[in-house]
Amino acid sequence: MFKKVLIANRGEIAVRVIRACKELGIRTVAIYNEVEPTARHVKIADEAYMIGSDPLDTYLNYERIIDLALEVKAEAIHPGYGFLAENPEFAKACEEAGIVFIGPHWKVIELMGNKARAKEVVKRAGLPTVPGSDGILRDLEEAKKLAKEIGYPVLLKATAGGGGRGIRICRNEEELIKNYESASREAEKAFGSGALLLEKYIQDPKHIEFQVLGDKYGNVIHLGERDCSIQRKNQKLIEIAPSLILDEERRNYYGSLVVKACKEIGYYSAGTMEFVADKEGNLYFIEMNTRIQVEHPITEMITGIDIVKWQIRIASGERLTLKQEDVKFNGFSIECRINAEDPKKDFAPSIGTIERYYVPGGFGIRVEHASARGYEITPYYDSLIAKLIVWGQTYEEAVERMRGALETYEITGVKTTIPLLLNIMKEKDFKEGRFDTKYLQKHPQVFEYKEHRDKEDFVALISAVISKFHGL
Repeated sequence: MFKKVLIANRGEIAVRVIRACKELGIRTVAIYNEVEPTARHVKIADEAYMIGSDPLDTYLNYERIIDLALEVKAEAIHPGYGFLAENPEFAKACEEAGIVFIGPHWKVIELMGNKARAKEVVKRAGLPTVPGSDGILRDLEEAKKLAKEIGYPVLLKATAGGGGRGIRICRNEEELIKNYESASREAEKAFGSGALLLEKYIQDPKHIEFQVLGDKYGNVIHLGERDCSIQRKNQKLIEIAPSLILDEERRNYYGSLVVKACKEIGYYSAGTMEFVADKEGNLYFIEMNTRIQVEHPITEMITGIDIVKWQIRIASGERLTLKQEDVKFNGFSIECRINAEDPKKDFAPSIGTIERYYVPGGFGIRVEHASARGYEITPYYDSLIAKLIVWGQTYEEAVERMRGALETYEITGVKTTIPLLLNIMKEKDFKEGRFDTKYLQKHPQVFEYKEHRDKEDFVALISAVISKFHGL
């Protein structure tokens, strides 16, 4: 086992990794910049080093990160999610420097980061894929020809990256012509490659993903699936494990195909195979995330398996002692992403300082966060404040527990997604499991809520009352 690990990340995932390392008896090294010298991950790590002044560059400067790891004698680097987590050049540079990258081999990251090649590989393993191009589109003319063959609507999507960028829905040839260049430009700007795929657009799908664990000796298991259909701007807002659409037989069927595909590509570490599900419940592979996922805690809650600790153990060379038959599923878990955003203004980021911060607790409630009173929400990083996770014996119990937890979660000073999430927990279709990736568009009523009055609003209200009194 490693003696020291450097965490090349920040926020709640850095805190999560540090906690796992502490339980394994590993010393931890945090990195930071001038913007967040008192951040939570900096405070709880055994060592912390400021490696830059530019907040946009700090966690992407892999040469400096590797140099620091060598300086402090860290044997491994955990990338968390985002930033460098799926950067094959970083993983390769770690290998060349003699440092263990806590994740899959860089060649696998490179392979599965290319959606066209990834699709080819998993098809060979028997995973169903969405009908579409077999590889990268040569040009617009090929896209037009293929779209006519498989029928509209179709989806143009970047072969690299994620987060909803470089994706366009085209309902006819006119939209395909209009969107082709703009999707390619956006992908080039975001990921350094403008290459595109074309797929049949599955209308109003569910977003289902399977969690896997594999070691360096060819042992692979799956930990079941999550439903990540509740999204805004193609980014997840609520996740549920297990999904409500797969029974045990279908879970075993798709899970076995996922395991077979992972063995085919030589996958080790934690990873996630993502699918879209049509209205009949058929799953189609769309991509693989070769890293720990934001929503991994809900799988931990229903399986009792610590995914982050296993990720570290596997990287250190340990064998996966868990067998597929050892994985038992108990109850349901839901995660809500508490973001500093204003849902009423198209989820615009809310910048400011948290003034009051009260976290819910109790049986079946877990909060993953790095926030506190006085925590500053900056424009430099993702708007995630915390992940609120609950467990229940049934889906209905989990929904009610989440509703109660959201009602007692207090954050003032910035706008958050809490009021929206609370309305969703009360909404009939969600409570009865009737939702897909278009849920928010189909249920505009969940955006109807009263704003929480923070300190400034209260002071203004009192001032107005006093002014009116004096005027009488």
